[in-house]
Amino acid sequence: MKKKITLKDIANELSVSISTVSKALNDSFEISEETKKKIKEYAKQHNFKPNTLALSLQNQRSKTLGILIPNMLNHFFAQVFSGIEKVANNRGYKIITCITNDSYEKEVETMDLLANGSDIDGFILSMSKETEIKEQFQHFKDNIEDGIPIVMFDRVAEGVDVDKVIVNDEEGAYFATKHLINSNCKHIAFITTVAKYSIGKLRKEGYLRALKEALLPIDETMIVEVEDPKEYDEVIAQLFNKKKIDGILATNELSAITAMKIAQKKGMKIPKDLSVIGFSNGILSRHSTPKLTTVSQHGELMGETATHMLIDAIEKNNPAYASVTKVIKTTLVERESTKQLVKVKR
Repeated sequence: MKKKITLKDIANELSVSISTVSKALNDSFEISEETKKKIKEYAKQHNFKPNTLALSLQNQRSKTLGILIPNMLNHFFAQVFSGIEKVANNRGYKIITCITNDSYEKEVETMDLLANGSDIDGFILSMSKETEIKEQFQHFKDNIEDGIPIVMFDRVAEGVDVDKVIVNDEEGAYFATKHLINSNCKHIAFITTVAKYSIGKLRKEGYLRALKEALLPIDETMIVEVEDPKEYDEVIAQLFNKKKIDGILATNELSAITAMKIAQKKGMKIPKDLSVIGFSNGILSRHSTPKLTTVSQHGELMGETATHMLIDAIEKNNPAYASVTKVIKTTLVERESTKQLVKVKR
């Protein structure tokens, strides 16, 4: 006598989750027509007899969210995680958190493991650096096709139709550079640690826009690209050796603090001789000497927003639901590394 096949057998054979099989057999709007057809045809060919109770149980939400973060050493991602955890707890959801270490392969493997092994209800993720460079997004599209909603934050795939939460990187860099200009800086350098990525390109655009508006000359040798923290000292020191600088915008706080340290060794006083602004309002900024002025990306708010969006998508029974992108406005947090602007009384 032939052994009856189960939901798990179909899921394994077609490389989808058990939940996807169940939803497809129940004709759920969450599953694409192509996937439904493939699953139903396979079930018919193998004389699958659905257990109504089993299907019902499989269709129940697990109330578990899969969280993919590139790394936890970055204070920004730690802030985002704090926001995710707070909202998930408040709304009765558990979370499974995985670190991809900016690896494309680990990202793909982790999503597959969570979708098929842990039966999660949806993903919140920030793409790995390798994924963005490779521009390989099929693993995101496969999960969406399987009916698993995704919310991306910070590093997002523009060609993938999912909910996204981003910050206004271009505008944040623009206003930070403008702040330096308004404090009488004329020779402003830009230190970018994310030149190859979309957020780095946007921040550079904001820096350049502010210089153009102020009619300040654009000198490409004042734009320094360095990704490896081990090279910060050497590369940034070369900038000071070659150029007269009175202002710096850096795309992270560590490179900004490194620049301050090098300037101080050269006898420059901050902010009298040099004003410095960094991105990411982390712990280092508050404990550097002097304390660093930063562009805050509001990581915790980003995490909270992404989690609300994902849970709303999971619980929404609306097949016509359209994905949205929410933009979190950055804020300039003024500390001791920049001059106080004189406010004119009106």
